[in-house]
Amino acid sequence: MIESLIRDLGESVFIDDATGQTLLGTKSDAYAKEEPIRNETEIIGWVRGDDRVKLIATVMQAWVQKELERKKLANEVLSLYQELNLIFNFSEELAQTIGQKEIAAIAIAEARRLIKSDLGLLILWDEESGHIEVPAAFGKPIFDESRLNDIPQILESLNPSTGSEIVGDLSSLRGQGLIDSDVQSLIYAALKVKHRVMGAIILGNTDSVQYSAADLKFLVTLALQSASAMESALLYEKNIEEVKAREDAMRRIYEVTNKFVPHEFIGSLGRNVITDIQLGDKVEKIVTVLFTDIRDYTTLSEQMTPEENFSFVCSFNAQMGPIIRAHRGFINQYLGDAIMAIFPQHSSDALHAAIEMQEAVHQLNANRSRSGMPLIRIGVGMHTGPLIMGITGDHERLDAATISDTVNTASRLEGLTKVYGVNILLSEACVNNLTNADEFHFRQLGLIQLKGKFAPVSIYECFNGIDEKDFNKKLSALPFYKEGVFDYFNKSFKEASDKFIRALEIHPEDKTAKLFLGKANLYLDKGIPENWTGVEEMQFK
Repeated sequence: MIESLIRDLGESVFIDDATGQTLLGTKSDAYAKEEPIRNETEIIGWVRGDDRVKLIATVMQAWVQKELERKKLANEVLSLYQELNLIFNFSEELAQTIGQKEIAAIAIAEARRLIKSDLGLLILWDEESGHIEVPAAFGKPIFDESRLNDIPQILESLNPSTGSEIVGDLSSLRGQGLIDSDVQSLIYAALKVKHRVMGAIILGNTDSVQYSAADLKFLVTLALQSASAMESALLYEKNIEEVKAREDAMRRIYEVTNKFVPHEFIGSLGRNVITDIQLGDKVEKIVTVLFTDIRDYTTLSEQMTPEENFSFVCSFNAQMGPIIRAHRGFINQYLGDAIMAIFPQHSSDALHAAIEMQEAVHQLNANRSRSGMPLIRIGVGMHTGPLIMGITGDHERLDAATISDTVNTASRLEGLTKVYGVNILLSEACVNNLTNADEFHFRQLGLIQLKGKFAPVSIYECFNGIDEKDFNKKLSALPFYKEGVFDYFNKSFKEASDKFIRALEIHPEDKTAKLFLGKANLYLDKGIPENWTGVEEMQFK
């Protein structure tokens, strides 16, 4: 078009670039006029020639201006795209991060990459507590660490309206001894969320850097996004802490309730946790019920204050409970100086526990003897049979209950240990349920009819776990004892009396042998009652 214009005008004109290279027309050293072509303030070429040079230069300048505007618009669009892309990538990276420290590290690293700086930090502060935290930093310290608490006031004094600024004059900060003398340039942007300032990103340089408005814009953008992410992280952490606190509270509730209602009891009902149980839940099982009681506790307690009584019972139960649990049993009830335990599997578990409880009492007595305190003894009674475990009560008050004649029988057998002078007393049903009867030492004590019951119960003593000296005597006298019991139930009372005398010669303290001897002699003297079957009627509960 320019060529056509020159030709139509019939002018001798040529166009050079800034270096003198001819771009259009025929170069000539003889030209009358020249006009510059400018790129804003810079000369990028010349139109040289005759009188019409100015006209052609005006057309050329219009073209250049149009191209400049097009490129400027393209640069602005590109810059905007790059800024949006930067914000998108930064947002995406923040979205994958939860912790405040991690967000701070990403923000300070991105700020350092975009804005020329060789030192910087991200600070957080709590307006209520005044607490200052620096979760991320690089380079040497900008501020005196002892003056960190002054930073919020410093930044607010610099630019209270926007909370962000390029600090051109650092003399005031240096004069107050707030920043290091090597810091030559400073730029910062506040971390704002809903008009609340939670901190700031601060960058600096040891060289004199002229930060631009674009730098400040980038830093403000990073700060706003970082603040939003940190606020979300705070809420997330707070929610996590609240959930954890609720879980801990529920766990503590479960732990406490399991101490009142054993987990084994709940599990037997087919429930996992106590909150699952319902009024009327029940299950029937064959179990072994064990009762243990401290002998003559009334007399013992009279020698103690109420506080000493409570302390003693707590200490005693604390030793017995773990033994029961160690043998796959669980405590159904603590009854003052007595314990009721249930063993859901084999009576062998209950018997092992009873023996270990007796051994624990020996150790306890050794300590009491050294302290001059009276010794204690416990009796253990156990019976195997059906038992219903369930939840009774009403909709406002629930209770775990065990309902069965098995419980009553076990309790009464424990009471009989005092009558026979034995430590562990078992029913025949319990003995028959043992998986390893050969491991234990038993003596048959005969047949008893408990008060309020019709069917007699065959009972046995297990003398494992007693004092070693008594154990050896009882074991040595056992053949005479067994023969005496055989003769006694066959109404051969003279022979039975002789056998029990022989047994007592070996073990004079054997209360059971004395009991049988007394009854054999009574029948020899008074005669056998009519319809005598050997069953002893117990007139107490």
